[in-house]
Amino acid sequence: MEKRTEPASSTKLNKIIYWIVTIFLSIGMTAGGIQQMFQFGGYNDIVTKLGYPLYLLTILGVWKILGVIAILIPRFSLVKEWAYAGFFFAMSGAFISHLTVGQPFSEAVPSLILLVVTVLSWYFRPTDRKIIFNKN
Repeated sequence: MEKRTEPASSTKLNKIIYWIVTIFLSIGMTAGGIQQMFQFGGYNDIVTKLGYPLYLLTILGVWKILGVIAILIPRFSLVKEWAYAGFFFAMSGAFISHLTVGQPFSEAVPSLILLVVTVLSWYFRPTDRKIIFNKN
């Protein structure tokens, strides 16, 4: 089986998309992570209304900061996969939590945006940031 290669223009466009969404994701997760870790910026009210304990904020905040570091540093493809998975679970869980307790859809939009950006960053990541399995 021949290995397909993408045109250079497609690869360049994918890299641009990757870095735009990854920077947006990193800023969003870092800002949220810091606010959650130190429990300021309204997160206490949000988490309380969702029915979760406040200590969960510190746990999520620390993991978000570590996830951003994992996604941005070179190499460590497996750690990146785990970081993306963690972001996916955190944001999909937040989105579902808002809807489950009967909050308006507008309250769930920030988590939905970060969920979509997580998927886009993961999808468009360059080959050197992916796990490569040997097919032998």
